Amino acid sequence: MTNYWQKMPTIINNGFAGFIDPISPDELAGLAMEEDIDSRLVYNSNNQWKVEHGPFESFDHLPESHTQIIVQAANHWHQRTHALVKPFKCFPGWLLDDVMVCLSLPKGGVGPHVDQYDVFIIQGMGKRYWRVGSKGCSDEANHNAGLCQIVQDNVILEKEMISGDILYIPAGFPHEGQALETSLSYSLGFRSPKARELLSSFADYIISQGMGDTHYYNPNMATRNDHGAIYQDEYQSMISMMENLFNNEKVKRQWLGEHLSLSRHELDIAAPDTLYQPRRLYQLLSNGEKLQKLAGLRAFYHPASANMLHINGDTFGFPEYCSDAAMALSNLDSVTAADLGTTAIEDHAFIATVTRLMNLGYWYFDECESSSAEVLP
Repeated sequence: MTNYWQKMPTIINNGFAGFIDPISPDELAGLAMEEDIDSRLVYNSNNQWKVEHGPFESFDHLPESHTQIIVQAANHWHQRTHALVKPFKCFPGWLLDDVMVCLSLPKGGVGPHVDQYDVFIIQGMGKRYWRVGSKGCSDEANHNAGLCQIVQDNVILEKEMISGDILYIPAGFPHEGQALETSLSYSLGFRSPKARELLSSFADYIISQGMGDTHYYNPNMATRNDHGAIYQDEYQSMISMMENLFNNEKVKRQWLGEHLSLSRHELDIAAPDTLYQPRRLYQLLSNGEKLQKLAGLRAFYHPASANMLHINGDTFGFPEYCSDAAMALSNLDSVTAADLGTTAIEDHAFIATVTRLMNLGYWYFDECESSSAEVLP
């Protein structure tokens, strides 16, 4: 972290020794055929780049080279792919965007480009050759087909990656990867918000909460000769009106938690066929059943108010004395009664809120735990 995070690209050779692909090419192609999953096909024919967006009905028309199938947020739909997130939980959950999986035929890729997010790329089956340039040392070359390609100069890192190698590329460094043979790669993207995105989101939140619905008021205003002037006291009063909206810490915490918990990608949400009742949830937890969090679900908290969980754009409150249990729900992919603690399990309000979360499809009892088996050695 000290030497490389958001500073320099680097290769971790054999970072995952004995790496086993969590998903097969056929499974990935199947995901690309699903309506709710963001996928695209990138190929280069006669030096002309083309992009097609899914869902796809068939891949029979694909050429045998210069082709790449990309599935965004594959971790939301495939439990074994989601397991790739576990080794990277040393990073803030709110920074993680998704796990993108690429199936590349020989010479497949998307050309040289720049991403505005940090990425760890795990090489799966096959081999891929990577070139990474200096930050800022590139010119726009081709925005056709929506690829935003660049001319890449001043290469500072070149590497043929094999299964288990990990490439870290900070935001802003131009890079290009080309498959040397049919291969799979897994990209964990860490995307931070832009300042204008935060400002826009906060303004929307203030409006949605009915706050700030007051006019500028000046009963002591005098007549004036300079009709076009905005006086300093008027300027300051209106600026203060806005600043007052920013000075409410409780409002800011809830807004930011809800904003960061919104996923940019669809989730595989499926509400239970029969709604859970609190008593049933209590019985199952007491019997040792494991409660599983929906893959890709974003559930965050502020340590100063850890009993308030911000989940998928909403806020859910728990009793303050159940804060440890609420943090366990946020931090762990699955929980048992032991993880939650007796105080929470025996609390009616806590169980009622967890029941509500289960009926929304955010947590569930996993009947097939083997499907989420570890894919890393």
